[in-house]
Amino acid sequence: MLRSRFPSATALALAVSGAIPGLALAQQAPLASMTDLVSVYQEAVLNNADLAASRADYAAQSEIVPQARAGLLPNLSAGYDINDTRTSLDQPSAVYNRSGNSYRAQLSQPLFRADRWFQLKAAKAVDEQAAVQLSATEQNLILQSAQAYFSVLRAQDNLATARAEENAFRRQLDQSQERFNVGLSDKTDTLQSQASYDTARANRIIAQRQVDDAFQALITLTNREYNSLQGIVHTLPVLAPIPNDASAWVDTASRQNLDLLASNYAVEAAEQTLRQRKAGHAPTVDAVAQYQKGDNDNLGFSNPSTLPGVSYGSDVSQRSIGVQLNIPIYSGGLTSSQVREAYARLTQSEQQRESLRRQVVENTRNLHRAVNTDVEQVQARKQSIISNQSSVLATEIGYQVGTRNIVDVLDAQRQLYSSVRDYNNTRYDYILDNLRLKQAAGILSPGDLQDLTRFLKADYNPDKDFLPPDLAKAAEALLKPPAKP
Repeated sequence: MLRSRFPSATALALAVSGAIPGLALAQQAPLASMTDLVSVYQEAVLNNADLAASRADYAAQSEIVPQARAGLLPNLSAGYDINDTRTSLDQPSAVYNRSGNSYRAQLSQPLFRADRWFQLKAAKAVDEQAAVQLSATEQNLILQSAQAYFSVLRAQDNLATARAEENAFRRQLDQSQERFNVGLSDKTDTLQSQASYDTARANRIIAQRQVDDAFQALITLTNREYNSLQGIVHTLPVLAPIPNDASAWVDTASRQNLDLLASNYAVEAAEQTLRQRKAGHAPTVDAVAQYQKGDNDNLGFSNPSTLPGVSYGSDVSQRSIGVQLNIPIYSGGLTSSQVREAYARLTQSEQQRESLRRQVVENTRNLHRAVNTDVEQVQARKQSIISNQSSVLATEIGYQVGTRNIVDVLDAQRQLYSSVRDYNNTRYDYILDNLRLKQAAGILSPGDLQDLTRFLKADYNPDKDFLPPDLAKAAEALLKPPAKP
């Protein structure tokens, strides 16, 4: 009779009952429509503020190309002047007032501007860098969506584990109190059970807050609210990376990692900027055509003219076309200083690229090891649950026959629920480490989220599905005596 009051192995997956106030009513409520991983990602693409800001930044950065190209294209300008002129003469004393206006147009075409040509090349490199950086932001949003999504599932599974643990310790407390009332145990057992229950209840409260925090992070990412998410099934294949060769992943990352590609364009832009600064020492050649017409005073023709027998009684027009050559000789050391600055900036960008390359190599190798470790950990953690379930059953039996005490029972239960948390955490670590490895290699795509969606359960209930099925049978099998040969 007493044995049935103890938490059994089967009860672990279904250990939520009306013993927790308000919980039974919540379980009877129908589950709301669940959102899947791809839908969360699509909402993030539409509503994520950081992505929108990155797209606006790219649109602004791309304008650097037409701005640089403008320096090589014709420049046409026009102007209009209106002036009142007052001239005073001392000998003979006289005052002349004259009003005049003029208009002009000027066309200039750069013929040789080496600095502007290299400036255009640098601008194109910066534009390519901005495009790759935007792609990196879009790729990172894939990972962010997965992280936010599985953070909610992780928190929900941890909450389900905390509820089951609280329920188990509550039943243990009731059992200890009952045994104390009939004189089968002393007060120490009751106090030990009470302490374990109080701790489990506090942990459950924290776990609930973590679920709320995880949902809030998802809302921040997508700017929409969610009632529930589809959970990942325990039959998700847990496999080593393909290919399972760290060097192959590093080679792919060296070619395709988006941050590394962006740094290559940054170096190219710095190289072209250096050429632009050096070209500041070169001469420039422009073709210039000008037309102007207006009052002779406005155009600088005096009346009477200094030319014999010439006077101006009407507007004057003037046309000119020519080539302007400018040879820079000395500008206070400005150009030389700009060249030295460009050298330093080039060195800086090259060193930053090398630092990033090393980080990419390190991250890729570490993530490759992490995925392989996760593969082994998932199976080991699952087996740990089975072993701890068997330990709980055996310890309960030992407690009832007097070979174990209440502390042994409580410790066995704590180990069981700790192994459950470790198992679920490792599952989600495996999923996210896989995505991080693909991001490091530059091959992460929305299709990877679609592949994961195939292993989501539409009616996932954390309180029932946080454990793999058939663990109870496996645990009970460990307690059976070996078959006789």
